[in-house]
Amino acid sequence: MRILGLLLFLTVTIGFSQTNDEKQIKAIYNAALTDGRSYDWLNYLSNQIGGRLSGSVQAQQAVEYTKKQMDSLGLDKVWLQPVMVPKWVRGAPEFAYIENQPGMTNNVPICALGGSVATPGVGIKADIIEVEGIEQLKKLGRSKIAGKIVFFNRPMDPTLIKTFEAYSGCVDQRYSGAEEAAKLGAVGVIVRSMNLRLDDFPHTGSMSYGDLPVESRIPAAAISTNGAELLSTTLKLNPKVKFFFRQSCKQYEDVESFNVIGEIKGSVHPDEIIVVSGHLDSWDLGDGSHDDGAGVVQSMEVLRLMKVNGYKPERTIRAVLFMNEENGLRGGNKYAEVATSKKENHIFALESDAGGFTPRGFSFDSSDANFERLLSWKTLFEPYLVHLFEKGHSGADIGPLKNKQVVLAGLVPDSQRYFDHHHAQNDTFEHVNKRELELGAATMASLVYLFDKYGILPN
Repeated sequence: MRILGLLLFLTVTIGFSQTNDEKQIKAIYNAALTDGRSYDWLNYLSNQIGGRLSGSVQAQQAVEYTKKQMDSLGLDKVWLQPVMVPKWVRGAPEFAYIENQPGMTNNVPICALGGSVATPGVGIKADIIEVEGIEQLKKLGRSKIAGKIVFFNRPMDPTLIKTFEAYSGCVDQRYSGAEEAAKLGAVGVIVRSMNLRLDDFPHTGSMSYGDLPVESRIPAAAISTNGAELLSTTLKLNPKVKFFFRQSCKQYEDVESFNVIGEIKGSVHPDEIIVVSGHLDSWDLGDGSHDDGAGVVQSMEVLRLMKVNGYKPERTIRAVLFMNEENGLRGGNKYAEVATSKKENHIFALESDAGGFTPRGFSFDSSDANFERLLSWKTLFEPYLVHLFEKGHSGADIGPLKNKQVVLAGLVPDSQRYFDHHHAQNDTFEHVNKRELELGAATMASLVYLFDKYGILPN
């Protein structure tokens, strides 16, 4: 009888807890969808400030704006965390054309890759050679590469439903292509944009020269997918065509910037810290609405939703708006460095850096025990059509917090349209749907609520 009574008590208790969780999560979604602030915040970030490249005036304006907004929420603490960041400037608009023969040219859209050196002032014109990737480049060797512009033309794989896998499958040519081509004597690099559709928007992104000395570095640019198709077809018809491009970008000394942090202190376990985050910086071609203005305003909205619903967290909840994710990860590394020096106990960190589209679920980096318990929470999200709970990558900025104990997670929105806009001129406010953005914020707040209530399991 005592065993039966205990089982009955546990069943009733679990059922009561589940009911309370359902009510709390419903209240979170209701508040986000009827009186949300995230869309208005994003409107200001995007349309009044614009692209927020690390080290820029706009990045500093974003720091000041988001701090002011978090100050207005009545949080327990809001502060700026200094961090030194790179300052790379694009300069005058880039220009490029394909030359079939002297006097016969076709202009194509390009943009310098972030961190690239400039061309000479008069530009570069040279023979061009197309390769599928870095391995093919190395097989061709110096004799076929020296003195030429290398055209990396491996597309994203359209058969992969998870588009971030398609991105991962070809981004190495953007990041390391110039370094490897320079070692073989190339004079420049053109890379097919990381984009699944055909359009005229070149997509920028970070690149690296590795340990190459400054004098050995060569200019690198992205070409739009339509431009890449035209260039590839032209080369097949006439392998002797030349390519011309000009860009005037420049790398300056590092400058000081800031992570912006807002906090609600925990009422029961204040030393256990939960982080919700996005990154303030963006590339400069568009206004960075999806990457990652959406994650910034969603993270701020998580704290606001806690306040407006009168929820008093047991654990300390922080919104961390990181600086310099795009071309250095300095903000994420600085936050982790300071947390380690202060011996802070982070138990959970959630990042939104995959656009403001409809939320589908989460990707978790956790122990098996914690993941099994996470799966038991899945039914709470199913009424909101959030079905995906999987193990995998969490986020770049929270990655430095990883240890044996902390649970890391990334919000997973529907990704089918994300790479249409990623790092491009059309990453702009009008491409963010208000309701989808608000659903993402509510989904994040709901998961934070559950981690606050139940904590994590020890390893």
